[in-house]
Amino acid sequence: TFFISDTLSEINFDDLLKKNKFYKVNYSSQNFLNSTVLVTGGGGSIGSELCVQLLELKVKKLVIVDNSEFNLYNINNTLNQIDKGIKVFPFLVSIQNQKELEAIFKKYNFDYVFHAAAYKHVPLIENNIISSVRNNIIGSNNVAMLSNKYNVSNLTLVSTDKAVKPTNIMGATKRISEK
Repeated sequence: TFFISDTLSEINFDDLLKKNKFYKVNYSSQNFLNSTVLVTGGGGSIGSELCVQLLELKVKKLVIVDNSEFNLYNINNTLNQIDKGIKVFPFLVSIQNQKELEAIFKKYNFDYVFHAAAYKHVPLIENNIISSVRNNIIGSNNVAMLSNKYNVSNLTLVSTDKAVKPTNIMGATKRISEK
């Protein structure tokens, strides 16, 4: 617990750590109605919120790719509880694995791809540069190339403000993936 000196108001430390609410994307539901959508990194903080919002937009099929079994399990359970009659297909696949990723692209005819898969924790990335390059650059390239190859009409890359003028490895890998 911390105190502000002038007012002596108590501040709960946990309140300082709460994440900001996600901005609700104001897409027309008509855009997504009966569409097939892929969310890479669908179990992560941004990807899971995208998945929840896409269910609200009544997509036809939602395909989720994540390399974390725990995260994929959690988002799949969350979406099953919401159950809007939408078919959800969770795949425990890394975007680094082009062969497995391509099998998913071949099977589904995606209208939209939201690419949210990324390694993003700066201190870990600084100590694991090769893994970061493989995931954030090569994995992003896999998603982009397969989206092009399979004629996906809408690809959205989730990036970060750290990519604007990168001062660390994570920002640099995200900047390269943007380019």
